Amino acid sequence: MSLTVSWVGRADAAAVTHSLPFFSSAVRAGFPSPADDHLDTDLDLHRHVVKRPASTYFVRAEGDSMIGDGIHHGDLLVVDRSLDALSGRIIVVAVDGELTVKRLERVGQRAHLRASNSAYPLIPLEGRESHVWGVVTHVLHSLPGAPLP
Repeated sequence: MSLTVSWVGRADAAAVTHSLPFFSSAVRAGFPSPADDHLDTDLDLHRHVVKRPASTYFVRAEGDSMIGDGIHHGDLLVVDRSLDALSGRIIVVAVDGELTVKRLERVGQRAHLRASNSAYPLIPLEGRESHVWGVVTHVLHSLPGAPLP
């Protein structure tokens, strides 16, 4: 299944934000180490992932074509419309009227969309109607067993 996107909503510049505790020390993914006994600061996740509220929106990913870039079916993507769609960036783009999320590649004057799952072919954009809807800046991924939103 190719990866498409479903509309979730735009970032609200006036949203009531909630700061959550943030430990500045890293959590080891290897052997355990003693935890710090104090919080260093608070972290507001909305402020962390939304740099430009007026041009940012959220979409939910569908499919498995971007699994190699850590984008899984059901993940929430943070997309910024104000960023340039440069070669190498992951973008949300309408191709022939259908939304998809892929990595933009340019070779000379030719642009292509590349999935990060080798089961999917390169999509040449030459001769096709395409419109960039924004650049993916963050992926919010729920782990197996976590409660769904």
